Amino acid sequence: MALPRIDTPIYELRLPLSGRLIKFRPFLVKEQKNLMMAIEADDKETIERNIKQVLHNCTLTENIVIDNLPVLDVEYYFLNLRARSVGEVVENKYVCNNEVDGVKCGNKMDVKFNLLDIEVETNPNFSDIIELTDTISIKLRYPEFSVMERVSDKNNTVDLAFRMIVDSIDYVYDGDQYYYAQETPEKELIEFIESLNAQQFEKIEKFFENLPKLNKRVEIKCDKCGYDHSITVEGLENFFG
Repeated sequence: MALPRIDTPIYELRLPLSGRLIKFRPFLVKEQKNLMMAIEADDKETIERNIKQVLHNCTLTENIVIDNLPVLDVEYYFLNLRARSVGEVVENKYVCNNEVDGVKCGNKMDVKFNLLDIEVETNPNFSDIIELTDTISIKLRYPEFSVMERVSDKNNTVDLAFRMIVDSIDYVYDGDQYYYAQETPEKELIEFIESLNAQQFEKIEKFFENLPKLNKRVEIKCDKCGYDHSITVEGLENFFG
């Protein structure tokens, strides 16, 4: 006689950037085991690969390709998946760096927060259209999760930045015509970015610096020195590290 099957609940989630509504199930023990092994290996590429596989396994909505989702959507999805699978509340440790009589306190504080309370912080000045000259502008897309794999083999920040920018171009507009990235050879896109001056390139870098991000502010008092901390937690890795 076969063992009974345990039904799993189904949840819905609206992704913040793409606006896609997805249905998903919690991850199973075998999937959690793979994630824990990846995290213990402390290898970013392995962790990203396992996160993508778990999200793919748990997604019940058809035509959702994890690689094609914005990076922040994937992070937000994974936080919600983890909350529904293991528990909403996580606990981290933070060191109190308040100085008392010239000496850092050093107390390790336990900080708890609810993953479902984490919000997406958007810069009010953020824009995906960058004016490079009076007539030429460029429109950038939110970096897709697939970009993370393509930049993993880059050994320096310059190569990484160029790869990220080229993969995020939607189109270039010269006042008369739109030049869409998907219809333009990659070599031409690279040459276009390399032809920019420092000020123009800095405008593009600002786009990536001001991308929406996951954010949680935690207020806590050090139980050793009594200092009141206001801790801002940002980025997927910092919610579990």
